[in-house]
Amino acid sequence: MALSDIDRQLLDRCLTNKPQAWQDFVDRFMGLVIHVVTHTAESRSLRLTGAESEDLVSEVFLGVIANDFRVLRQFRGQSSLATYLTVVARRIVVRQIVQRASDSAVQLGPAAAEKPAEDESPEQRMSNQEEVQRLLSRLDGAEADVVRMYHLEGKSYGEISQQTGMPAGSVGPTLSRARLRLREGAQPAG
Repeated sequence: MALSDIDRQLLDRCLTNKPQAWQDFVDRFMGLVIHVVTHTAESRSLRLTGAESEDLVSEVFLGVIANDFRVLRQFRGQSSLATYLTVVARRIVVRQIVQRASDSAVQLGPAAAEKPAEDESPEQRMSNQEEVQRLLSRLDGAEADVVRMYHLEGKSYGEISQQTGMPAGSVGPTLSRARLRLREGAQPAG
């Protein structure tokens, strides 16, 4: 689908800084950006809070206006503006998700996992480690490895993929299946 006249005019208004142009742009594409954020998170098995979703939507719009609307200036009109913005938004969201995961892995990585909580006694820490090992024994080898690397070693999906040979896109679903299996196993028999 080619660029529509409405979008061409909106694009021109934004690039020439006409009054109300940016607000009209945001109003027109807000639903699309929210959809991209939601879909991208779901495809990575992530549950976002409302605040996290809003942050990602804001990051997309900040990316669009960065460097004097560079993203919009690079648009060549060979597709609809919505299609172009979908690709741009997805790239920004994926970059932000990866960056945030990397930041949390740094904060909660192996050193943090090894550091005991100040209010835990050595006996409690040993008991917790035994509980984790007991839970991991309920999983098959590959799932146990992925859970251990992600939750205990703080590795990213990319690092897990490199170490296991598993495609990075399979890490999230593997974690989800493992968590489900562990939750099912933790349910009291009724």
